[in-house]
Amino acid sequence: MTSRLLPAVVFTAGASSLATEICATRLLAPYFGQSTVVWANVIGLILIYLSVGYWLGGRVADRHPTPRVLGLILVIAALCTAALPFVARPFLNLALQGFAAVSVGTVAGSFLSTLLLFSVPVTLLGMASPFALRLALTDIDRAGRTSGRLSSLATVGAIIGTFGSALVLIPGVGTQRTLLTAALLVALVSMPLLLRPAVIASAVIIVLLILPPGLVKETQGTLAERETTYQFIQVVREGGGKTVMRFDDGIADQSVYRADTALSGGEWDMPLVVPPLLAGTMHRVLVIGNAGGTTARALASEYPGIAIDAVELDPVVTQLARQYMGLDAIPNLHVITADGREYLETTAQHYDLIIVDAYRTEYIPFYLATQEFFALIRAHLDPGGGVALNVERVPGNNGLVQAVAGTVATVFPQVWVWPALHFNELVVGLSERIAPSSLAQRLTAMPENIQVLRPLVVAQAYVAPPSKDPLTDDRAPVEWLTDRAILAYIAGGGVLDEHLLPTAP
Repeated sequence: MTSRLLPAVVFTAGASSLATEICATRLLAPYFGQSTVVWANVIGLILIYLSVGYWLGGRVADRHPTPRVLGLILVIAALCTAALPFVARPFLNLALQGFAAVSVGTVAGSFLSTLLLFSVPVTLLGMASPFALRLALTDIDRAGRTSGRLSSLATVGAIIGTFGSALVLIPGVGTQRTLLTAALLVALVSMPLLLRPAVIASAVIIVLLILPPGLVKETQGTLAERETTYQFIQVVREGGGKTVMRFDDGIADQSVYRADTALSGGEWDMPLVVPPLLAGTMHRVLVIGNAGGTTARALASEYPGIAIDAVELDPVVTQLARQYMGLDAIPNLHVITADGREYLETTAQHYDLIIVDAYRTEYIPFYLATQEFFALIRAHLDPGGGVALNVERVPGNNGLVQAVAGTVATVFPQVWVWPALHFNELVVGLSERIAPSSLAQRLTAMPENIQVLRPLVVAQAYVAPPSKDPLTDDRAPVEWLTDRAILAYIAGGGVLDEHLLPTAP
């Protein structure tokens, strides 16, 4: 019976270990984001744990080659995996506060969190494969065939665990129940090896599966939170009738909504200064990175009558924006569920202004910051049109803004940069140049509500030169630039809630 069970053991251990890896990034995302460095920490440490498990499993199997020892390893692995979602949340809350207090950023924070949380369960799961191989080797002449068969099954299990958790379980039942499902499978497969402890472990995990998941990240005023294929989303009601939408670690608000005003007072209002700089009249606008519709709402309010196409990758974001942030009340707004670059590649529509607001501190899609992307944007602009980009930065670290603006300047005849806020700058690419001396006069055409911004733009905006080393699809180290900015951002500990408009509520 044991020999017939061993293929199921290695298959289940492989599936559960990779499902745990995928869930690890989801558990860390609300606290440390999903930047490249977080993924690197998770993948690297999981591989270390598996390697240690393979080595340790082989040694233990040689000393105690009995099915009961293998069953004990599996039961402990199942219980440790089941405990992860319940231990992780309070631990990560404390870790985030502690790491911020000692100026440890995303790099060290996510590394230490992964090191402490996932080392035991993943190492135990890694021990199963060599242990099963030791029990299965009863004929030396068939050692190669047996080893190959079990290794293949472990790999197939890992593949199914990866895609099953990422594409089916996490979007369907959430991270907590995905981990519990993986733990339950390990407990069930260990029953023939160690019956009573395995039955008890399975019963405990089933009870935990029945319990409601609760909030992933407890925040005062939480209206809704979702784990989607792309990210963790939280909608929070704050004081003064303000509703905000946050992604992943929630360092910055992705959208802001107030029922009594269309202006946010923040970075979403920056593109409102761009229409007077365009050579033609603005009739149709594209917003890439719509989120809760804050920028689209401000545009529709201050420039009535324009048609707005808004591209948003995550359909759950749009759903929550309709439910909590008044998205459907924005006039002439058409929301498109797609990746921004994919949409431009497949549409023939042209625009007077394209706004790119898909950049955020913890993750910048490199393919939305390259020469090829900006050339694609220019091909979809009507004569005299332009592009506006909200690029985040850290005070004293302007590397990302310079890289993006310099790349835009290799495609557009003129690029203006306005350092509007400590953490946000506006990059504007114009398909027709304007004289710097005419900037003040052009901005008199801005709506009255934002005329207060005119002297700021005139005093602070400057023309960016083309980059000698532009970002391209082949080489765009924006992750490196972003990771440096994140570390400085967290270590700096400045005020996050800054206002662009002095009259903002």
